[in-house]
Amino acid sequence: MMQPFAGPLKIWHWFACAAFASSLAVQAQQGAEFQMEFTDARENPAHWLLKLAPDGSGTFDAESGSQVDGQEKKIEAGDVHRQIQLSAPLTERVFATARAKKFFAFPCESHLKVAFQGTKRFAYSGPEGSGSCEFNYSKDKEIEELQNTMLAVETTIMSGARMEKLLQHDRLGLDEELESLTAWAHDGTAQEMGAIRETLTRIATDEEVMDRARKKARLLLTQAR
Repeated sequence: MMQPFAGPLKIWHWFACAAFASSLAVQAQQGAEFQMEFTDARENPAHWLLKLAPDGSGTFDAESGSQVDGQEKKIEAGDVHRQIQLSAPLTERVFATARAKKFFAFPCESHLKVAFQGTKRFAYSGPEGSGSCEFNYSKDKEIEELQNTMLAVETTIMSGARMEKLLQHDRLGLDEELESLTAWAHDGTAQEMGAIRETLTRIATDEEVMDRARKKARLLLTQAR
């Protein structure tokens, strides 16, 4: 009498096991956090820290640097402190790299004689493990790729912060900033337009902003996930 139910029972058992495995994976990531910290006194910002959770939420805090001598004075973002939301594909890639790289619990500095590019620090903490590593330049391809990705995210966030200041004090300057961000997005040095979606939307819908700048903001919004 039990023979007809063998197939459905096996299917049910498979789905139950899959659901249990998925639940364990979610629990393993609960409370996990990735961090990237960057420090370089020559840059503006001179120091910033990005924290990211597995659901893509996080925070970004930056401390402004000094005006470089001889550099044309322009409106800067100043100190930046904000909540951020990054896309699921990027977030999954960040946490997959952290797991693949033993939660950064290894020396990732190359110690090669290369130009100073700023001090970067990756850190991970979570139920599965924790670790951190600090470097100027790493020979590890995945570490360098993750660094470049997060630097591109920082470029987007800081550009958005500058645009918020320009909206208040110099709407005409928005066109130049948007032109730069469009170029950076094209070559990959700026990523995650969704991180500044609200700012781009404000510009795109503000009738006091030049139509040319509004069009650029709308174009960038099409890249926001």
